[in-house]
Amino acid sequence: MRKNKTKGFTLIELLIVIAIIAILAAVLIPNVIGARKRANDSAAQAFARQAATWVESYLAADPTNSVADLDGANCNDTTLQDEGAPATYPNSVQSCTIHDDGSGGYGVKVLSVTDTYWTLYDGQFKNKGTTDPGDDPTTW
Repeated sequence: MRKNKTKGFTLIELLIVIAIIAILAAVLIPNVIGARKRANDSAAQAFARQAATWVESYLAADPTNSVADLDGANCNDTTLQDEGAPATYPNSVQSCTIHDDGSGGYGVKVLSVTDTYWTLYDGQFKNKGTTDPGDDPTTW
């Protein structure tokens, strides 16, 4: 007597597994994308704080140095490289500029790869948005 047992999955079982995988992917993919955006924004904020540290180091290094010397300069300017700034931006940052407020203070404007502007003025993040806040730190 011969038993006719075939091994394998039925078509219904296979379709159920595919449907479960599709549902899990639909739930997880937006969360992964959101986590990546938050990580890039956090890295851009950290870079803005680091740029402020480089400016402070530049100002402390020589009493004749002034913020006006850096007005409009990129954060990877050769002047700031002497204070530890890298020659290139990290992957999370598109651009970073230093701006003089006209009274000896300064602001740092960073554009992250998520197209979000982060502005740091007076040690505080003043603006976060997708439109360029301009070059005057006092209006941030």
